[in-house]
Amino acid sequence: MDTGMETVFITGGTGLVGSSLMRILKLSAYRVLVLSREKSDDPESILRYWDIEKGVIDPVAVDNADHYVHLAGASVGEGRWTDQKKKEIRDSRIKSTRLLYDTIKGSKRKPKTFISASAIGVFGHDTGGVLLDEDRIKPGDDFLATVTREWEEEVNKIRELGVRVVILRIGVVLSYFGGAVPIFMKLTKFGLSAPAGSGEQYISWVHLDDLIDLIKYCIEYPRIEGTFNAVAPNPVTNKEFTKTMAHIMDKPSFLPNVPGFVLKMMLGEKASIILGGNKVSSKKIIDAGFNFKFDKVDDALYNIIKLKVA
Repeated sequence: MDTGMETVFITGGTGLVGSSLMRILKLSAYRVLVLSREKSDDPESILRYWDIEKGVIDPVAVDNADHYVHLAGASVGEGRWTDQKKKEIRDSRIKSTRLLYDTIKGSKRKPKTFISASAIGVFGHDTGGVLLDEDRIKPGDDFLATVTREWEEEVNKIRELGVRVVILRIGVVLSYFGGAVPIFMKLTKFGLSAPAGSGEQYISWVHLDDLIDLIKYCIEYPRIEGTFNAVAPNPVTNKEFTKTMAHIMDKPSFLPNVPGFVLKMMLGEKASIILGGNKVSSKKIIDAGFNFKFDKVDDALYNIIKLKVA
């Protein structure tokens, strides 16, 4: 395991995962820098400028990077999926990765590690109850699956530069401070939570603390290389998730399922991420030595809702 004051570059450092990762890495004696569209003249600032559309990045800062953690990407959960929104979702992932590839290729000093976020959406928006591992041969062909597959292809090109590459296919991140949990909590608080569609679609989730620990684990252990599912060992159905949250919040859960056509009318194509689901395996990363602190959804939700610590 590497030790010492190494520099970690984070893209998407102001998001839910990035900001939490930054805090933990600082506590672990890493120097953390964040690629940002904001320019700073302060030499002590952690921000380093980049502009994806212009293809510009701070070259001096990049030459000092020991590890990259690439989390940048427009949210798929905000707004309707108009053509412009779809372009933003794709470009924020593909163009940013290409810029990092070009920058690393031209840098004086190559990083040791490049860790990139991906998503379990690569499998397709609804794969039923089949347990999916990283070696599933046929990816999905819907919008998110296509974008994610292209994203991973761009990331994998960085291997050609002699850099250790780790791709983490992240599931639904559970946290009190962002993502799906606050939305579910608000609905549950007012007795409005109900399973979506059939309620039998799977949610492959991961507690934010475990995801941060996993990224740090991938930085620190050079034997970790390749593609891994970043999900807890026990996925649950949408119905189970809804009932578990209601139980923890001491709220009733008696409303009938929300019909799929209603969600499609409200959300358009984006409804697929709610009505579909994936049952995803974490066996590969567990076999690689990583231990999840939260492997059951009731423990994870109790920690988040009652203790408000993640």
